[in-house]
Amino acid sequence: MLAILLLTAAFTAATRPPAEPPQTRITILYDAFGGGPGLTRDWGFSALIEYQGKRILFDTGNDAEIFARNVDRLHVDLSRLDLVVISHRHSDHTAGLGVVLARNPGVPIYAPREGFGIFGSSLPGTFYRPAPSLPDSMRYFDGVVPDQIVAGTLWPAARITLVDSTVTIAPGIRLVALVSQTPGTLELRELSLVLSTPSGGILVVGCSHPGIERIVAAATTPEAPLRILFGGLHLVTTPDSVIGPLVARLHRVWHITQMAPGHCTGEPAFAALRQEYGPDYIYAGLGKTISLGP
Repeated sequence: MLAILLLTAAFTAATRPPAEPPQTRITILYDAFGGGPGLTRDWGFSALIEYQGKRILFDTGNDAEIFARNVDRLHVDLSRLDLVVISHRHSDHTAGLGVVLARNPGVPIYAPREGFGIFGSSLPGTFYRPAPSLPDSMRYFDGVVPDQIVAGTLWPAARITLVDSTVTIAPGIRLVALVSQTPGTLELRELSLVLSTPSGGILVVGCSHPGIERIVAAATTPEAPLRILFGGLHLVTTPDSVIGPLVARLHRVWHITQMAPGHCTGEPAFAALRQEYGPDYIYAGLGKTISLGP
């Protein structure tokens, strides 16, 4: 009898079809367009990325209550997140982080490194010019300066890793770190996410404050050209004379084959991208889940 059971188990294992590889999917949890029953549109961005069995939250929206409602309505279990990426410090991308930490206190979080930024940081104690001739009572720390001056954070119990250069954080998952050179957001640091797939890279951006072409250039490698771009391109106030040539370059020079814009891309840019990409334009409004293959 034992021999029969062993043979049966071996035959079953041999004939069982191989397990399907995990699907790559992106679900839009927060945006000002799209929607569905029970979902609330608001200015801001958040997306759940499922990739190689990992669940990655990218940004957390503009309002904690709206974020929590949308997440619950879409049946997203924040306690099962593997990691969180915050693209930049603006509140329309960070406001729901407290909700995440209430449900998943130990989740690893990646955020941009900034001096005295809201995510915390540290600076050498020698970052300022001293004046030793002053009496000690007028000098910082009575003239006895610590080696490091540690900046506080709005989330002191969170497991935040600060990123200031491009880094691979898990197999096939890379963060691209850039600094804005644009007036209005000068020196703002922003992280973008790159997923590697057999058919090319998937780039997820928050607001593209450093410039979408700079981000694409930093995210593209000869071994892994980009195929899909998700998120906000920050063209919401950009004139058509700039949008048109930029859209054409993204498609024909950078060879991004599919486009799924959202958030601060802007309505005129939505229209230009849809016209340029045709059937390769992916609608990515609030509540939409986009399956991108294994």
